[in-house]
Amino acid sequence: MVSAAATAITVQSLVVLLGMALFFGLAFENFFTHRLPQRPGGIRTFPMLALAGAACFVLEPRSGLIFAAGLAILGLWLFAYYRSAATDEQRDFVVPVCNMLAYLLGALAVTQAPWVVVSVTVAATLLLAGRTRLHAIAQTVPIEEVFTAGQFLLLVGVALPLLPDIPFAGLPELTPHRILLAVITVSTLSYVSYLLTRYVRPKGATLLAAILGGLYSSTATTVVLARRSRGGEPADDLSTEIVLATAFMYVRVLTIVVLFNVQLARALAIPLLSLFVAGIIAAWIVHAVSRSPRPSTPLEAPSNPLQLGVAVVFALLFVAVTLATNLARVHYGRLGVDALAAIVGFTDIDPFVLSIAQGNISVHLEVAQAVLIASSSNNVLKGIYALVFGGRRMLQPSLALFALALCTVGEALLMNR
Repeated sequence: MVSAAATAITVQSLVVLLGMALFFGLAFENFFTHRLPQRPGGIRTFPMLALAGAACFVLEPRSGLIFAAGLAILGLWLFAYYRSAATDEQRDFVVPVCNMLAYLLGALAVTQAPWVVVSVTVAATLLLAGRTRLHAIAQTVPIEEVFTAGQFLLLVGVALPLLPDIPFAGLPELTPHRILLAVITVSTLSYVSYLLTRYVRPKGATLLAAILGGLYSSTATTVVLARRSRGGEPADDLSTEIVLATAFMYVRVLTIVVLFNVQLARALAIPLLSLFVAGIIAAWIVHAVSRSPRPSTPLEAPSNPLQLGVAVVFALLFVAVTLATNLARVHYGRLGVDALAAIVGFTDIDPFVLSIAQGNISVHLEVAQAVLIASSSNNVLKGIYALVFGGRRMLQPSLALFALALCTVGEALLMNR
């Protein structure tokens, strides 16, 4: 039931309604002027429909029968237009939808805040104006990625709210809800980087691809680029990109920590950001000492990180690392956690970082030190990968990664003071 106060037409709501209806009508008429010169709706019709919708709603706000009757009449009128359209090309479903939306704006202006009317109108206008581009994008997206995104939405919108937040194995951070939340967090961060790499980045923007690769997985980016150098591509830009990807790994780690543990993020903010700056400087040095810089082939987009198989593997790793972290902390204390951090750094540090961020360890400096140790050993691993897959041509980035590993250990040791 709607109160009378909620249905009063104020001067502000009237101005917003007319302004948004005119704006929507202008965009509608501009879009369909050449495609469908004979069609209902436009810069005059939409304001009239919006005012009619507002008036019908005000006349009977409790049940909304008059408003519903007006909507039905509008629907019949639009149906008659469809029946009388000369060709199939003129039967564009967007036309009646826009007309009905203009009518619905009247009720929104009466019952909702002005920002709701503005948001709905602008969103509809952007969808209308970007229709051609959206269709072009839809044709470039493989159907497999649509299914993968649908599975991910089911995990976020259905599975995550339904899974219980009940701990098992005596660990508060190890619950079905938190396990899935950890998977979704890392997958989403990787997925954004994946989409930008595959569909948005400019053609030939190799440095941007390296940055996005670091946000996706600096280890995978290092392996791919090192292999390409052995395949005959110029090693100069590839070396810079490898170091740059590792620099942005620190941004990725800090982002993950911020989402789960603000206090730990405060302890890690200065060390990680300083290491990020050190990585940028190292990348610049590697680029500066290159003798014959030539553009390399753009980095190919990585595999879709939202695949369920990848999610299952990450969930298992998260559970295993969480159990191992708690066992090490209980039986060996801080030394055990640091040793485990050095070991897991040679695999995937994301499960360890998430386990640490969600844990109940109260001494945040000690936990921050473990995160830095894991990042350091991961840099050592990437330096080894660069030498193994790229040979002597990858000596410079390998040395830079080893230097970043030492700097990271140094940051960890400084936390003891």
